[in-house]
Amino acid sequence: MNPFRQLVCSRWLLYHSKVLSENTLVCGSQKRLFSTTSSRMTIMPAWVIDKYGSNDVLRFTRNACFPVIHYPNEIIVKVHAAGLNPIDVSMRGGYGAATLSMKRDPLNIKQTGSEFPLILGRDVSGVIMECGLDVKYFKEGDEVWAAIPPWKQGSLAEFVVLSANEVSHKPKSLSHTEAAAIPYAAATAWSALVNTGGLNKDNCAKKRTLILGGSGGVGTFAIQMLKAWGAHVTVTCSQNAERLVRGLGADHMVDYTAGPVEAALGALEKFDLILDNVGGDTERWALGLLKPWSGAKYITLVTPFLQNTDLLGIADGMLQNGVTAATKALKHLLKGVHYRWGFFAPNGPALDDISEMVDAQKIRAVVEEQFTFSQVPQAFQKVEKGHARGKTVVQVSRDGEDHS
Repeated sequence: MNPFRQLVCSRWLLYHSKVLSENTLVCGSQKRLFSTTSSRMTIMPAWVIDKYGSNDVLRFTRNACFPVIHYPNEIIVKVHAAGLNPIDVSMRGGYGAATLSMKRDPLNIKQTGSEFPLILGRDVSGVIMECGLDVKYFKEGDEVWAAIPPWKQGSLAEFVVLSANEVSHKPKSLSHTEAAAIPYAAATAWSALVNTGGLNKDNCAKKRTLILGGSGGVGTFAIQMLKAWGAHVTVTCSQNAERLVRGLGADHMVDYTAGPVEAALGALEKFDLILDNVGGDTERWALGLLKPWSGAKYITLVTPFLQNTDLLGIADGMLQNGVTAATKALKHLLKGVHYRWGFFAPNGPALDDISEMVDAQKIRAVVEEQFTFSQVPQAFQKVEKGHARGKTVVQVSRDGEDHS
């Protein structure tokens, strides 16, 4: 080739390769366009942990890996607010590590500790930045919320990648901060009441329900759902939470600090469903409060499922879980009541229904305290203290703000 033409061609290729690197990121066969710098495409601000432990393992970094769309049904969300839950504190300490690692890497290809650096945070409210090729229900710029499964990277970061079936349009009547207080706890309550308990808006009228631990995240949403569907709701909580739970619609409140709570509840008419957010000793007496031989159910959200797999390994732990759940279910079935374990399940369609209930003012967000993105360790300390009166929310970003 003529030396002059070779020089011109090489400069043309150098220029256009530079432009391409500044404006696109290629993932597989998909080309992604951004109006950001190349460094912004690969890194972002986030709070991470590099090992399990107490609050001092939390570390802020501006160099967390930018999330990448791997599947055509995924979307990337710019996080405006993130909600914290007790499971975030537990996961920080290593709770469920064995089971969650198996979920992230079913074939056990990666080395132990490959989940690090790990980003926590199960609730997110934000704006869609990019959609995968198969995403039809959402578009860039949509305001959305979601409950992030525990095996995925969380919301304490500037961006997060999620499957479209885990996401829902944010209620129009809520700010991002208010919206981030709802998804995980509400989806857990929905899973327990609807999927496990078999309740819905069409069969709930006049059913007597009991919520043990009614002032926490799951309890506050369970109260509102059940009341919206026409149930009678009794809750246990401390005296200083009475105003909160009655404001949410609870019909009757029993103060667990005033004396033996089982005696006070035993004096009441029996229940069709009990949702247990407390665990511990409650199993010993709570099932006796159900109506026998009428399909009544006791659902506990405090299960040994992940603890067993952590201590015994996946195979032995799952076997132990099966034996424990089956033994308890059979024992109580012989007494005419149903014993069930309840679990969180990511569910975008459920969040669609919850969003409609929020905009219809049948459910409201209960935000106990807000923190800035720089105060994430303090937010974890707040959640770790327990005795919540609603949700703890971290404001990650506002329109026009930039952490990088």
